[in-house]
Amino acid sequence: MNEPETDYAEVFRALPGMVALLTPELVYADANEEFLRMSGRTREQVVGRYLFDVFPDNPGDPAASGARNLAASLHRVLETGERDAMALQRYDVQMPGRPGEWDERYWSPVNAPVLGPDGRVVLLVHRVEEVTELIRARGERTGGRAQVLEAELYTRARELQEVNERLREAHAREREVALALQEAMLPAPAPIGEHPTAVRYRPAAGALNVCGDWYDLVALSGGDRIGVAVGDVVGHGLAAAGVMGQLRSALSAASRVVAGPAQALDVLDLYARSVDGAENTTAVETWIDWDRGVIAYSCAGHPPPALLRTDGTVEFLDAATDPPLGARLAHTPRPQAEIACAVGDTLVLYTDGLIERRHEDIDASLRRLAGALERHHDAGPDALADRLLLDMLPVGGATDDTALIVVRL
Repeated sequence: MNEPETDYAEVFRALPGMVALLTPELVYADANEEFLRMSGRTREQVVGRYLFDVFPDNPGDPAASGARNLAASLHRVLETGERDAMALQRYDVQMPGRPGEWDERYWSPVNAPVLGPDGRVVLLVHRVEEVTELIRARGERTGGRAQVLEAELYTRARELQEVNERLREAHAREREVALALQEAMLPAPAPIGEHPTAVRYRPAAGALNVCGDWYDLVALSGGDRIGVAVGDVVGHGLAAAGVMGQLRSALSAASRVVAGPAQALDVLDLYARSVDGAENTTAVETWIDWDRGVIAYSCAGHPPPALLRTDGTVEFLDAATDPPLGARLAHTPRPQAEIACAVGDTLVLYTDGLIERRHEDIDASLRRLAGALERHHDAGPDALADRLLLDMLPVGGATDDTALIVVRL
């Protein structure tokens, strides 16, 4: 027997609490019956209209901040893709049909994202808990203390809002410090021979989400050869930056003295076991040999490099993949593979911030990357790097750092 399908639109309309849906432009896409009833608005007065045209701040109250605080919360959700619960807000609502008359309300809003298949925010769920009657009832029970309690409650809410603002300012300063450290540890690489190369680094959206990823390009002895690597330390912030700096330096040094990329990762794996916080770091090392026309590579739990051919086809270098650094109880040699390359091909290395999205498996992520590479296969390294970031990263920024290296062979 087939179960009847659930009418989710009807469920939304019947929800007992105040809930509205907003577009990323903060226009009402829908509002349930309780939202319309408690706000004293009709569907025609709400749906399709800009949020702050429907509910502006009271122009007669210079201290009114409900609209400003709500706008800040909604933009945080758009930028981070994360839920944001607000402190209790005093919000004066204009009385319907009575211009200039405002009703004092107390609302406790929570804003949450609805994500599309590409990880971008496509809708905002705006839920409001109306607590005005609770505050008024408490005031009535306390007789003459009603106004005092109301003022105290509002003052505490404002103080909490100010504390949150100061915390965000502190996080912003910490982010500046971390970015400066990132630039010091990951300077723009100098040109290596005649081979055009582009490097990009994009920090994650959110405070201090930086410094976990690294890249490196080194000239190798024994002919026209270079080593190209990227890596990703678990975690973010200054602690991850310190680990990243140690591992990057170790891999760069090892690449200059070993016989191949697998041995370089072997050395790095042994070294990572002695560094706190280095466990489960991912990395990929590639050696480009123009004299032989081959790329040798080895991967430690990292997304595979992409080889963009001159005809626009894409091949992923996934024949020598092993677990992340320090993931095995006993050290074992890592695999290595080679692939032929031709003049005009393009090698692309990246970290998972470029491709990974919530609710999307890795195969779908790699198909998106291959599609972007195919669309822009005629572009030079710098243009290709910029177009990949534009095509692949969410509008509000990724939730993980992104390092990207593009080398024209």
